[in-house]
Amino acid sequence: MANSKHKDSFLAGIVKQNPLFVSLLGTCPALAVTMNVESALGMGILFTFVLCCSNVIISLIRKLIPDVARTPCEIVVIAAFVTITKMLTEAFLPELYNSLGVFLSLLVVNCIVLGRAEAFAKDNGVVDSLLDGVGNGIGYTWAICVIALIREILGTGLLTFGKIFTFLPFVEIPVLKFGSVNLAMSFFVNPAGGFLVLGVVLAVIALIQQRAEKKKKFKKVAEMKKIIHEEAK
Repeated sequence: MANSKHKDSFLAGIVKQNPLFVSLLGTCPALAVTMNVESALGMGILFTFVLCCSNVIISLIRKLIPDVARTPCEIVVIAAFVTITKMLTEAFLPELYNSLGVFLSLLVVNCIVLGRAEAFAKDNGVVDSLLDGVGNGIGYTWAICVIALIREILGTGLLTFGKIFTFLPFVEIPVLKFGSVNLAMSFFVNPAGGFLVLGVVLAVIALIQQRAEKKKKFKKVAEMKKIIHEEAK
């Protein structure tokens, strides 16, 4: 039972309860930092670090915090890890720090981080809280990376690596650029383009879910018909 609970805590936030694509949380930073894949990936890693650390600490001290002071205490814990994250990022990855701008600081009041602390970490043990943080972090990271991948390709015609993560060799992969011809549209790296891409991705996900539900219904109906047919015999 414990292993099953741990598994559920980890997997829930990746797909079924994905913070961005299902719960529609954290859309503002998701649209702001998804102009290129490197920025999105960097934001996802830092977000996951803050979420996991704050979940663990809040779970550890959950029985010591009075209900009237719970939210302020949670914000203080989150703010402490955001400050640490900012300092380390500015020191070792200044390009990433500059690309994320104010949205790194706004992790303090990020609705996903606060939401997981309030909805999960305060009522569950350390292991489950850690797994919940990792799962939701992975879920949010892959979601914003998908949006960033689409926006960067459509908006620049290129995929660039090593520009923000300077410890990697610089690589520029032409996707929609053929010699002097570039089929990219700069609209997609603008805020309006981010909204459009998010809307299309959500529509595709909704369509896939509807088809999956229809298949399940058809399967159930077929099974019921089979049972009725066998009973009639």
